[in-house]
Amino acid sequence: MKSDIKKVVEALLFAAPEPLSLSRLEALAGDAVGKGGESLSRVIRELQSDYESENRSFTIVKVAQGYQLKTKPEYAPWVRKLFQPRRFLRLSRPALETLAIIAFKQPLTRIEIELIRGVNVEGVIKSLLDRELIKIAGQKEVVGRPYLYQTSRRFLEHFGLNSLKDLADFDQPEEAPSEVKTIIKQSSDLARFNNKSG
Repeated sequence: MKSDIKKVVEALLFAAPEPLSLSRLEALAGDAVGKGGESLSRVIRELQSDYESENRSFTIVKVAQGYQLKTKPEYAPWVRKLFQPRRFLRLSRPALETLAIIAFKQPLTRIEIELIRGVNVEGVIKSLLDRELIKIAGQKEVVGRPYLYQTSRRFLEHFGLNSLKDLADFDQPEEAPSEVKTIIKQSSDLARFNNKSG
């Protein structure tokens, strides 16, 4: 029965286009898994151990508060040939700068972002909303009740992060993906700006 559970979980992770949380896995697997997240966590650990002992080219990663099957980084050059870089995921420097501000200061309004960046960000905000990298987190209780923006789950998926805390946890930023490096640099520049102006 245990091997059947592992196969069910493996099949779900393999087929899912996005990370699956333990609760989502439980709902999808139903009786095959049984009740309780602990058993699912154990199944995922066992699958991970199987992949490591068999030296497979893929692994299970925890990203955006869920689990996902991903190929190991050393096979990226070949996978890249299969999936050419998607143009719609390429982000401009203004978009990355705005994302850095939102990631480290969220939630905040468009005006607050513009005060930090010093330029109009209306178009950038719209683009980031269209790409689902940010979302509306409510409205600020001030005159005009402007929208508040914060990063989305898609943001975590796009940058391969499990949570926003991971941005600050890169001990070696040079090993981070290039876009994450830019966000880390922008956040450092932002911190220096705030220290000077504060």
